[in-house]
Amino acid sequence: MSEAGINPVLTDHEARELRLLIEQRSGIVFDESRERFLTSRVLEQMERKGLTYGAELLRLVRCSNVEFDSMLERLLTQETSFLRYPALFSAFQQHVLPDLQERKLRDRDHALRILSAGCASGEEPYSIALSVCEAVGPRAELEASIMATDISHEALERAERGVYGRRVLANLSSAQISNYFSKVEDSYEVKPQLRSMVKFAPMNLAQLMYLGRFDCIFCMNVMIYFGAELRSNLIQSFHRYLEPGGYLFLGHAESVANIPVKFNQTIMNGTRLLQKPLDQSACHIRAAGDGR
Repeated sequence: MSEAGINPVLTDHEARELRLLIEQRSGIVFDESRERFLTSRVLEQMERKGLTYGAELLRLVRCSNVEFDSMLERLLTQETSFLRYPALFSAFQQHVLPDLQERKLRDRDHALRILSAGCASGEEPYSIALSVCEAVGPRAELEASIMATDISHEALERAERGVYGRRVLANLSSAQISNYFSKVEDSYEVKPQLRSMVKFAPMNLAQLMYLGRFDCIFCMNVMIYFGAELRSNLIQSFHRYLEPGGYLFLGHAESVANIPVKFNQTIMNGTRLLQKPLDQSACHIRAAGDGR
């Protein structure tokens, strides 16, 4: 019960109406397996807003984009961290970036463009920027720019601030923390070296806009929230937006199977690398346990 003594009530019908509204506006699907999670988070939001009945919340979120975003923020909030998947970022740093750098310099193209789609509070794009700095070194001949997008304005505001608690830095070495963060009281602030590489922008992936061509696209653990049709459409769009030879990074539970586009797949130390073929007629799967 809230401080105001409100005990919110959400009927099954109101929950279904909310699920439908969320899917229509964002493409995010809350199926039966997450029904209990949805209900508990919605009740928390109602309590926070001082609402007793689900019908009140429905009227509120239908009439106000701000209120809809606030509700969605509560539903999507999840724990994340820097270099959340160490094996993936190791493969990105040791294999993908050297491959891209070699081709870029050969083609006299010094611009490396990366998209982080569904970036949440910024740990992923800053991790990408950190990996680029570590891989190419201080005398880099590449100019890397990272476009980071998310549907949540609150998450993007936190990402723009770039201030994090010590717990989300657990996968970083002490040298990395020292090199890329400034200690501010009990928190750590991202240094300008990384900040200057990342640009944040709001985007609803259900209404994906063309942002140009990219050498890498990260969309990690985002499409698990979407239905099959939207997942297929997104992967096809990412394929179009990738430069030939560009890489797509998905979450472990996300797949390009049965999608009518071609990717070369490489397994490196348990990490799956999806590469758009340089030759569009070629597609293969190979294992590379040590990445060589």
